[in-house]
Amino acid sequence: MSVIVHQGDLPAGAFVGVSSVAVDSETLGLRLGRDPLCLVQLKGPEGDTHLVQLDRATYDAPNLKRLLTDPKVLKLFHFGRFDIAMFQIHLGVITAPVYCTKIASKLARTYTDRHGLRDVTRELLGVDISKAQQSSDWGAAELSPEQIAYAASDVAHLHALRDRLDLMLAREGRLALAQACFDFLPQRAALDVAGWDEIDIFAHT
Repeated sequence: MSVIVHQGDLPAGAFVGVSSVAVDSETLGLRLGRDPLCLVQLKGPEGDTHLVQLDRATYDAPNLKRLLTDPKVLKLFHFGRFDIAMFQIHLGVITAPVYCTKIASKLARTYTDRHGLRDVTRELLGVDISKAQQSSDWGAAELSPEQIAYAASDVAHLHALRDRLDLMLAREGRLALAQACFDFLPQRAALDVAGWDEIDIFAHT
């Protein structure tokens, strides 16, 4: 399947009828409120991967926003907390419902502290993905072939990872706990946006 780059928004017919879509984003940095959202990557269970280079002057992407908020489509992330917060800030939407493979990994793979996408994908799927383009200029007018390949790889395996992690969560009796975390994730992102990104409001002190 191919990787298709769109300018400004998804085409109207993209992902019609899918029940889940893998999502990731690229930004100019990792600080909320300072660094702009530049690119959103999306892939269904089958078919092409879509990369949306956003118009940072307007962030007018109605088809993308509709998909992110569609209650019938599960959005799969790895460390969705950051992406969801970025979407709230720049696109003005609350993304839901969601599933986060990093949260699932931390609940299921308690035998390790390595929960990065590359680590989880290598162990559970036997696939080694490259992170070489992680720190690059995602605000460039034209993406390089290396950037496109990297961006696509970040959503290529999330559906397969969810399947494997769900089996592990079920085995350990933690599916319901994981679902509760996923349900809360948009609120956790909203706390980050509101200024509680480095403060654990659930802590005693």
